[in-house]
Amino acid sequence: MLLTAPLGSMRAALSRRLRPDGSSSATVRNVLWSLAGTGLPLIVAAASIPSLIAALGTTRFGVLSLAWIVVGYFSLFDLGLGRAITQLVAQKIGSGEESEVPSVVWIGMSLMIALGIVGGLVVAALSPWLVNSKLEIPPPLRAETLTAFYLLAASIPVVIMTAATRGVLEARHRFDVVNIVRAPLGALTYLGPLAVLPFSHELPPMVGALVAVRVLTCAVYLVACLRLYPELARKAPFNRDLLRQMLSFGGWMTLSNVAAPLLLYIGRLALAVMVSAEAVAFFSTPYDVVINLLIIPGVFVSVLFPMFAQQIAADKPAVRKLYRQSLIAMAVVMLPLTVLTFVAARPALAWWINPVFSENGFRVAQLLAIGIFINSFGHLSQALVQAHGRPDLTAKLHVVELVVHIPYLFWLINHHGVVGAAIAWVIRVTLSTIVLGTMASRCLAGSISNAR
Repeated sequence: MLLTAPLGSMRAALSRRLRPDGSSSATVRNVLWSLAGTGLPLIVAAASIPSLIAALGTTRFGVLSLAWIVVGYFSLFDLGLGRAITQLVAQKIGSGEESEVPSVVWIGMSLMIALGIVGGLVVAALSPWLVNSKLEIPPPLRAETLTAFYLLAASIPVVIMTAATRGVLEARHRFDVVNIVRAPLGALTYLGPLAVLPFSHELPPMVGALVAVRVLTCAVYLVACLRLYPELARKAPFNRDLLRQMLSFGGWMTLSNVAAPLLLYIGRLALAVMVSAEAVAFFSTPYDVVINLLIIPGVFVSVLFPMFAQQIAADKPAVRKLYRQSLIAMAVVMLPLTVLTFVAARPALAWWINPVFSENGFRVAQLLAIGIFINSFGHLSQALVQAHGRPDLTAKLHVVELVVHIPYLFWLINHHGVVGAAIAWVIRVTLSTIVLGTMASRCLAGSISNAR
């Protein structure tokens, strides 16, 4: 019931705006499917975490949190091949070259499985050193933590394979299937450890439950791909050109995935060195809460990226219209949310933590809300540029941002402390959004070529 009004408003906004070619109802449906698939696990997490902390204690729960990070986000380090599969499959469909789709899928999956095996071996090899030397794990917990890390290492190929199979379904716009699987199995990521509690409070069974959920997720996605698209089961010829395209696209995506987090963590490190560890908390806590608003642009991008990739070569006017209307829909959805965050920042932080923390942190939350509204449009522009086959442009932009961002970040922190760090973040995402918007316009105008 609490979600009815916001979802209804979002549906109305999207229905009015996303009408590039008569497919607005499908686009709205896909966006809402993705919101549901993302939202249900978050709700379950919020309900489950207090019980897990109470039962496990903070140290065991901290290790379990690391496990969630690995099984939830290791697919980001697949050298960008998951997104490359989505882009190439959608592009082949849009250009009438569907006979090449099986080759794209199996070349991509083979590469990703190989990467997963290498990644798993590296994590397994580093685990004893991490557990016994680098992580502050109490001696009584080290044996079970090491076993848990070995289980996580074994799961890495499965995690990466899951990104590949999901990429195929997204390229075909089957967000209903993706999220029918993602929502309940994502919830099991938190419910699985809860189910283990009556039998054991040790880490290996907890992490084993997480790994089992990931294996099940991968298997369901793979079966869905083969059932929906039986042509994938036939023998696919090796295509050296497709391999080259995939590695090029994925390599540039990887550079973006490495550079983008550095842009955030440099600010936190600078605060710790130049101000205090307390200042890091005043920045990080509002950031970690407010940044969740970017889930909405992320959902938009997951739906629109394969649409852009599929149509950009064959029907640029339709893509131009879709892009323009998506920007308007983003404004309609994000403006009230960010205004509410801006207005509520001070009393909400006082209620959630305490008035002293609120006085030190509410300006940060307000500035971040402004930046997130601006950055929402940058997400859409970046998706269009990458769908055009030019992830090199966004990767190069992130590298340039690193060089340009550091001087004014240090100056602002030196003069304005934690608020200066927030101002620097807003400046960075504003400049990035302007550049990405210019790149997207040039892609649509044809002045930036598709690197094939």
